[in-house]
Amino acid sequence: MIGLFFLCSFSTQAQNISRFSDPNETVLALVNSMPSRGGYLATSTATRDLQKAVQVRDGKLDVNPLAARTTYCSGATYLVFVQAIQSMLSRNALEGPIADALAIKGQPDGAGIWGRWNANGPGTACLFRELNLGHNFTSFDAARRGDFMKIFWTGAVGRGEHGHSVIYMGRFMQNGIEMVQFWSSNKPDGYGLKLVPRSRITYAIFSRLEAPGNIASFKILPARDRYLASLLTNDSSIAEAIRQSAAE
Repeated sequence: MIGLFFLCSFSTQAQNISRFSDPNETVLALVNSMPSRGGYLATSTATRDLQKAVQVRDGKLDVNPLAARTTYCSGATYLVFVQAIQSMLSRNALEGPIADALAIKGQPDGAGIWGRWNANGPGTACLFRELNLGHNFTSFDAARRGDFMKIFWTGAVGRGEHGHSVIYMGRFMQNGIEMVQFWSSNKPDGYGLKLVPRSRITYAIFSRLEAPGNIASFKILPARDRYLASLLTNDSSIAEAIRQSAAE
């Protein structure tokens, strides 16, 4: 009974997020409603838990982050993204085929909405470009709290990539060092904020949610993004990632 109480309380809290006119404010409010810690896990078990966290029930999209208590970075940011879409659209907007398209079903990299989001390289940014959900850019000076952000720790993109899917939370000086703060599922603790020196980030692509209603055009998506799918086995480059995502 205690576990059920917490699940219901969390679900109610997320559903009661105010519909801010600014999507970034909605994203930030949802970050504050997410679980904390829980550990970082990038395994098939974590993906199965994500399928339980974002699924279709009675024809409607049901999102319960507590079902994915331990997860990885792209899973954490996708949970916020989908809840943001839910919060900003009408109650009945995510039903039927669109709910099915947003659900996590173990789609391979590059396939469908989740497969794009979860892919190596600029997965989130490519999805934003294809559905015109908002613009992509690379400038830290243009970034705002609540932007989605793909961090590249090195110059590698694709097969040899070391990246991180996060939500940007700002930057500031600390003891003379420029620091960047972000939220995600981070190693080793899981859900929460993390602070790193700006110098550790080799490249970044930001994606700002501006037109959540355009998720309704999901049917225009090809079944698979060939570029993103190829990044499982092939190498790419930052220049190509920027070109594919039309980042400014």
